[in-house]
Amino acid sequence: MKCPFCGNMESKVMDSRPTEEGTIIRRRRECPSCKKRFTTYERVDELPLTVIKKSGIREVFDTHKIINGLIKACEKRPISIEMMQEIANDIEKELKNNMELEVESKKIGEMVMDRLKELDEVAYVRFASVYRQFKDIDSYIEEIERLKSNR
Repeated sequence: MKCPFCGNMESKVMDSRPTEEGTIIRRRRECPSCKKRFTTYERVDELPLTVIKKSGIREVFDTHKIINGLIKACEKRPISIEMMQEIANDIEKELKNNMELEVESKKIGEMVMDRLKELDEVAYVRFASVYRQFKDIDSYIEEIERLKSNR
């Protein structure tokens, strides 16, 4: 590692420890030439996960969008923000573990609905109504009947 002070190409690792999340290694280094110390961080080089929207537009995956949708669906329901964050993080982890660089927004929506169905049926119907773009009351009734029959 190149010393940021004198430009020497050698350095000695004095201390190495993981960060709180365990995804990054913090290394404390010392330059043998100028004896100054500096810190480096080592992490896995990941390519960003890309979402393909219904319109065909591609954008970088953002867990905040999932959390915002969950907040709307779970309004006035006994679901904590921590639970919503856990759902969003689990979905992100599952998508990254699939090793795909691109995923359709439809798949993400289905993953959210699957988790909400298990967690809270009212929040599930709310999310489904927006996600599936229910046009009338019959759409709601059909979804509720489907939910009842799957119990």
